[in-house]
Amino acid sequence: MKVSENRKKYYIWLPTGEITQDRESSPWNFEIEATDNEVIQLRELFDYNYSVGEENFYRAHVPYLQYHFDRENDKQDITLQKIYEMIHQLGTEEGRRHIESMGILQAKPTDDGLEY
Repeated sequence: MKVSENRKKYYIWLPTGEITQDRESSPWNFEIEATDNEVIQLRELFDYNYSVGEENFYRAHVPYLQYHFDRENDKQDITLQKIYEMIHQLGTEEGRRHIESMGILQAKPTDDGLEY
């Protein structure tokens, strides 16, 4: 089965990772135009970030492990940056300007050597 390379409009709701083609069905933060493959990649990033977030929830109950020395938090931050990079690449001019104004696209070193 060949995945279509035609670009379609999608609407992204970042808090839940929702990706929809219906702009009226739910709230949305960003509008993108993407191929089926690009939407699959974005969905995988959202899914991974969700699973790491669950791990972080349990880790948060370990009082001696500080946030800034926790690789799981770094993984979530890095994945969130990748999500924003992809939305920036595929999004509208307004969305790109907003993401650029956030300063999230610049790589930042972490305390444990990872870079996001």
